[in-house]
Amino acid sequence: MAQLLLLLHLLFYLSSAAQVLYNIADYGAKPDGTQDSASQLTNAWTKACFSTVPATLVIPPGKFLVSQALLQGPCRNNKILIEIKGIVIAPSSYTSNEQWIMFKRVNGLTISGGVLDGQGQALWSCKNSNNKCPEGATSLSIAYSNNVWIDRVSSVNSEQFHITIYKSSHVKVTRAIIAAPFDSPNTDGIHIEESSNVEVKGCRIGTGDDCISMGPGDTNVWIENIRCGPGHGISIGSLGSSSKQDGVKNVTVKNVQFTGTQNGLRIKTWAKPSNGFAQQILFQNATMDNVKNPIIIDQNYCPNQQDCPNQSSGVQISDVTFRDVVGSSATNTAVKLDCSKSKPCEGIMLQNINLGYKGSSETEMICSNVHGGSSGVVIPPCCINK
Repeated sequence: MAQLLLLLHLLFYLSSAAQVLYNIADYGAKPDGTQDSASQLTNAWTKACFSTVPATLVIPPGKFLVSQALLQGPCRNNKILIEIKGIVIAPSSYTSNEQWIMFKRVNGLTISGGVLDGQGQALWSCKNSNNKCPEGATSLSIAYSNNVWIDRVSSVNSEQFHITIYKSSHVKVTRAIIAAPFDSPNTDGIHIEESSNVEVKGCRIGTGDDCISMGPGDTNVWIENIRCGPGHGISIGSLGSSSKQDGVKNVTVKNVQFTGTQNGLRIKTWAKPSNGFAQQILFQNATMDNVKNPIIIDQNYCPNQQDCPNQSSGVQISDVTFRDVVGSSATNTAVKLDCSKSKPCEGIMLQNINLGYKGSSETEMICSNVHGGSSGVVIPPCCINK
C-alpha cells in the first residue's frame, strides 16, 4: 500500500511539473527580419495560453519581423514563459498602430531576455519635421493583467513609449535595458498607470522623455537601483488633466543615478481644477550629475497655455519626502517647489540634501505655496514654510 501511495505521489508530481514548449520557428517563422512572423507568434501564443500545463513560448536566435501582435487571455494555465533569444523588430515604416506587442488579460506571465527593436526613427523624423504624423506605437504593453515579470529584456528605439503597465497588478520589471536617443519624442522608458503593486528594479534607461513615469491611479509602486539618462527623469504625473481623476499613493523611489537629464525627481500636475492627489511619496538616495532640475514640483503645467491659463491645480500633494539627494545641478535653481495656490503642498520634507552648481554650493531653492520642513544639512538653504 505504501508503495502504491508513493507511486501515485510521483505520478502527480510528474504531471504537475510537466511543461510544453512552443517554438515560433516550428510554426513557420523565419529569422531573416523580412518575413512577417506575427501570425506564427500569435499561433504559438494561443497554444501556450490554452495549454493545461505550464508552457514556454520560444523566440529563437535571429531577427523576427512582427507587424503587430495582441496576445491575450484569459489562459488555462498561470505559468507561461516567453523566452526571447533573438531580436524582434517592428516595421521600419510607421503606421497608425497604438500598440506593437500587447499582453492583455493574462495572469501568470514571465517575459525573459531578448531585444525588442521598435524602429521608431522614421516616425521621430516625421514628428521633428512638424509634419502630420500618428502618435506612434508602444513597444510592449501589459494591460488588465496580474502576476507579470519582465526580466532582462532590452527595448530600443520605440516609436513612442517602450513599456507600459496599465490597469494591472503585481507586475515586476527587472534588469531591463531601455534606450532611445535624447531627441526622440515621447519615448518614455516605463509608464505605469492605474496599476498597483508594481516593482521596477535594476534597470538602465536612457530615452527622449521620462525614464519612468507614473500616471493617475497608481498605488504601491517601488522603484529601486535605476540608472537614468538621457531623459526627463523620474516623474509622477502629469496628474489632474480632468476634474475627476484617481490619485497616486504610496510610491518609493530609491537608489537612483541621474546623468545629464532634464529633471531628476519630479511631481507634475495640470494647472486646473481636479480632485486628484499625490501622497505618501518617498524619494531616497539619489545622485544627480549635471541635472537641470534635480528636485521639482510643478503644479502649473499648462502646455502652450491652452485649456488652463490663469487657473490653479486642484491636485493635493502631501506627505512627500526627499531624503539623501546629492550631486550637481546644471542650473542655479537646484530645487523648485512650485505648488498650487488653491491646494498648497502639505508635509513636504527635505532631509540631507546637498546639490551644488558647477562645482560650488551656490545654488538656490524656490518655494511657492509649500508647507513642511527640513532636517540635517540642506543645500541650497530651505525655504519651505513650517
